[in-house]
Amino acid sequence: MADDRQASDPQATPLPRFIGSEIYRHSSYGAWHPLRVPRVSTVMDLSRALGWLPPDQFITSPRAKPSALTGFHTPAYLAALQAAETAQTVTEDVRRTHSLGTPSNPVFREMFRRPATSAGASLLAGELLKRGGVIYSPAGGTHHGLPDRANGFCYLNDPVLAIQSLRRNGAQRIAYIDIDAHHPDGVEYAFSDDPDTLQISVHEENRWPRTGQIGDMGKGQVFNLPVAAGLNDTEMALILDMLILPLVADFRPDAIVLQCGADAVTEDPQSRLTLSNNAHWAVVAALKPLALRYLVLGGGGYNPWSVGRLWTGVWATLNDHEIPDVLPPGAQGILGALTWVGPLRQHHPEPHWIATLRDTPREGAIRADVRADVHQLAARRVAWS
Repeated sequence: MADDRQASDPQATPLPRFIGSEIYRHSSYGAWHPLRVPRVSTVMDLSRALGWLPPDQFITSPRAKPSALTGFHTPAYLAALQAAETAQTVTEDVRRTHSLGTPSNPVFREMFRRPATSAGASLLAGELLKRGGVIYSPAGGTHHGLPDRANGFCYLNDPVLAIQSLRRNGAQRIAYIDIDAHHPDGVEYAFSDDPDTLQISVHEENRWPRTGQIGDMGKGQVFNLPVAAGLNDTEMALILDMLILPLVADFRPDAIVLQCGADAVTEDPQSRLTLSNNAHWAVVAALKPLALRYLVLGGGGYNPWSVGRLWTGVWATLNDHEIPDVLPPGAQGILGALTWVGPLRQHHPEPHWIATLRDTPREGAIRADVRADVHQLAARRVAWS
């Protein structure tokens, strides 16, 4: 039904739109930070090499002004963030108060401009989706940011700003789904008491920030599923079919925001989950018809090959493009040129990281605790009015 409504509105976004920027190409959190690796630029380059990103579907992201960010962030924090970028240093008081200049949230050259660009994309997405459509912003998904401090590599919280923008532009009921390996503590902080924002998170248990317990309910609309290490594609399919899709369908959202962090796959160094990228693409595809407005964001992802391949496949899925079994030479050249130097060694890609986008499915047995937790949360389904 959502697809029919979207197609019938001449002012809806006619094709999925990709919001990106060149700021991500040469911007890095530092030589040894997990976010030293290229991500968004790889997705842009691969999508173009495959013929999937024509100019009429690409939007250059605006940079949000500080005044546009105060819907969630405090003026004092925004001023401190800008001052830190200008000075390229922080005082001990700023470090303590706003968590800037820490190993997780370092001072770097674009430390305000870069997150303000991804926040600008999320704010713009809410406006572009006023009449419906699909927007993809892989630079988004910084779900840990808090009102007055940076948190978990996230200086601003663009998912919160996206939800606020969608609401200003006519979407009252919004479903936020997060499949990053880490719990979206900043988003839950913002909307835990908002019955019009359904929140579903699937994340690794006992993984930083160690929030998002299964018993957390908000006003009854918060559903957290912490999963043990080793989550496989078969278990994720159960979670999708038995929990995520029924909850979203019952909620009947005006908009869906999906945070599609790429750090839950086997190759990522920041989790112990073992999904293939097929699991993420299945979630992307299944949610698409359930609302008039659909915004897909990036998030975590720290292996440059796995995140680039996964997020390019997300864009293919949103456009119903067929993913080739073997990438053409131009696309293989983009992946082959990536480097990943760690503190102790240089990582070398597996052959299939260069030759193809699609992982071999990582199926397996459904563990009893996963099944029990899914049923526990599914039993909390309510009839939203």
